[in-house]
Amino acid sequence: MADVEDEDVIEDDHFGAVLNFPSEVQEAIDQVIPSNDPLDRPDFNAVDYINTLFPTEQSLVNIDDVVNRIRLKVRRLDEDIRTVVRGQTNVGQEGKTALEDAQAAILELFTKIKDIKDKAEKSEEMVKEITRDIKTLDHAKRNLTTSITTLNHLHMLVGGADSLGNLTRRRQYGEVANLLEGILNVLEHFNKYMAIPQIRQLSDKVNSVKGELAQQIRADFEESFTGPAAKYGPGNQAQLAEACFVVNVLDPRVKKDLLSWFVKLQLSEYVVLFADDQDTAWLDKIDRRYAWIKRSLVDFEDKFGKMFPPSWEVSERICVEFCEITRKELSKIMNKRSSEIDVKLLLFAIQRTINFEMLCAKRFCGRTLDSEASAAASPADTPLSPTNPFEEESGNPFAADMEEEGKAASTPLTEQHASQKQSTSPFLGLISKCFEAHLNIYIDSQDKNLGELLNRFVSDFAQHGAPKIGPEEGSNVLPSCADLFVYYKKCMVQCSQLSTGTPMLDLTKTFQKHLKEYAVRLLLTNLPKLTKQESSITSASGLIQSILKEGENMTKFTEDEQCRVCSILCTAEYCMETTQQLEDKLKEKVDETLVASIDLSVQQDMFHNVISHCIGLLVQDLEASCEPALTVMAKLPWQNVEAVGDQSNYVSAIISHLKSNVPVIRDNLVSSRKYFTQFCIKFATSFIPKFIHALYKCKPLGTVGAEQLLLDTHSLKTVLQDLPSLGSQVARKAPASYTKIVVKGMTKAEMILKVVMSPHEPPQVFVDNYIKLLTESDLHEFQRILEMKSLRRNDQVMMTDLYRSRNPTAAAGPAGGGGERGQINPFTSEHVEHSRIKKLEKLIKKRL
Repeated sequence: MADVEDEDVIEDDHFGAVLNFPSEVQEAIDQVIPSNDPLDRPDFNAVDYINTLFPTEQSLVNIDDVVNRIRLKVRRLDEDIRTVVRGQTNVGQEGKTALEDAQAAILELFTKIKDIKDKAEKSEEMVKEITRDIKTLDHAKRNLTTSITTLNHLHMLVGGADSLGNLTRRRQYGEVANLLEGILNVLEHFNKYMAIPQIRQLSDKVNSVKGELAQQIRADFEESFTGPAAKYGPGNQAQLAEACFVVNVLDPRVKKDLLSWFVKLQLSEYVVLFADDQDTAWLDKIDRRYAWIKRSLVDFEDKFGKMFPPSWEVSERICVEFCEITRKELSKIMNKRSSEIDVKLLLFAIQRTINFEMLCAKRFCGRTLDSEASAAASPADTPLSPTNPFEEESGNPFAADMEEEGKAASTPLTEQHASQKQSTSPFLGLISKCFEAHLNIYIDSQDKNLGELLNRFVSDFAQHGAPKIGPEEGSNVLPSCADLFVYYKKCMVQCSQLSTGTPMLDLTKTFQKHLKEYAVRLLLTNLPKLTKQESSITSASGLIQSILKEGENMTKFTEDEQCRVCSILCTAEYCMETTQQLEDKLKEKVDETLVASIDLSVQQDMFHNVISHCIGLLVQDLEASCEPALTVMAKLPWQNVEAVGDQSNYVSAIISHLKSNVPVIRDNLVSSRKYFTQFCIKFATSFIPKFIHALYKCKPLGTVGAEQLLLDTHSLKTVLQDLPSLGSQVARKAPASYTKIVVKGMTKAEMILKVVMSPHEPPQVFVDNYIKLLTESDLHEFQRILEMKSLRRNDQVMMTDLYRSRNPTAAAGPAGGGGERGQINPFTSEHVEHSRIKKLEKLIKKRL
């Protein structure tokens, strides 16, 4: 009995073990036998399952029913397994039988395929036998056709060669042209038979006749156009016209040689009339050259226009050869007489030459010229822009009259000629390129003209001054800068039509030179002079005068001087932006290989420096007007203030100066808003540290005095925050960058006063309060605050030691000894400046 129980336990343990399948097997099982039964889940937990069946103690009453259902389910599963196992008993035998049946079917199929292949091979052999005779007949027919065609061509070649010789001797060129073209076509069919002697002889005979024709036609042309027996009768012209058709059939070299001879013959008179030793060869009579070729072309068209085929373009060839000869002759004579060329004569010759080239471009298509070597015309120009001369293309560069005061002159081209620049004819530049080597004369003339123009600008400025912005809308940009860039554009367009090579670089250098002169002579030179205090800082002589004239008041800018500075600033901004556009246009005009050499960045930086200098002058002037008030502030007896009232007089004076100066500057910089913002930022950056420096001088300072100063600081802070829109009817929010600077600086001033107002007892609390309120401060500023509170020497030393212990990092910075009130700290800029002044005073006393 015990053994049976043990076996039951072992069997229960065996079936109770968890059987885990791989994930791939489990997924396959779920696809084949999907089930929602918790018993089929791979993560089945018996305890959870039992708890689901019996969630409460009362549910255990139905435990017998549950056990019976499970046993019934187990019995059914056993029956299903038993059925499946019995069904798989005969599977092996059935599979073997199915395999044998499949092998027999494959063998039968192979036998049928082999039979079909044998029948197909027999059918192919039968078709070959049937078509063998047909192919033989096709080859025979093809060979027979070729033989008949070749015999016909041979008959035509033999007869044509004999007829060609007879027609050539009788000069029947009309028939010769048609016959020769046919014979040459027939000869092409015999190229593969040239090894046959008879065919070779016929080919040589035809070539001989071709050579005879070339010599004979050349002799006929020479007889008709040269010598005392030259004849131009209608019959003769008709024969030569037919000869031209023969030349078209002959070797291209024959046509080239004949045309070359004929073109030179037509221009032989021109070579003699305009030789370099003739008076008519010089540039002042260049019109006669072009008048001669116009008459010659008209006469040629009237006499011989119908004799040559239109495809020969004989008139164009004559014109092209004329241009080549003219370019060489002009280059030669200009090199010989270069000292006699002035800019007026040079531009006159160039203008007349361009006119003629445009006429040729309109009349001829340029087919005879090599398209790769021909020069392309630049796009047509459009009228000048009234606001910016580089936004659009300008008009004709020769339209301006430049004769007065010895300047280069040129007559205007017509609008019709100017429109011809739209084409890309190779005639443009065919002659005028010879002037490129002498364009330095033109560049030098423009250099001289620009110098005179700048002199006129300087004198006009001295006479009329800078423009002001009135109640109506307007611009305070100097009109001279627009005139300068308009003239620049005219020079650039004119030079680009003359050459886009090295002369454009030379012109760019001239532009750079005069841009610098304009910035220096017209902008920087006309700026108001610095105040005496400022000059004493920047120069030794000014420093000596400031010592000898100590106490003299500083000069400040008048409203006219402020307007002049703003006008020069706006002009410099215009020049800086337009210079960039000038650089872009120069790069468009110049050859691609020279684009990298065009650079006007130095000139743009120069105008930017002028802008920075103008802003600096405006800031210094505004600071100079506020400095007396700061001086008064430092000298007031703050320890005697008994009650806090309204803002002090010195604050009202500062606000008054700001209200009287800032609106003038803002109105005159209305077109340069960003630079007005820079002016405000620089003023705040410079004024606030000076205000804080003046605060440190307010000593000794009592609590009430510190409260009054705090009120004054808050009033000044409010005004500074509204500085960009001060006195304006339109309220605008100040830029965030400016507001941040004002808030940070003036908050520091308020914190300094709050520290001064706080009691110094106990010392630890005072030092901690200082470190908390002035986080970016150091030991030197701490000592200055102690001096403002008028603490005793021992108290200052104790406070200083305590500060060093509480904030060792800040204490390691530049610091003074904390000495007596008014003592100059040896580490400050005041000490350095004071020592320099002392040394200079000693030097002056020795010399005196």
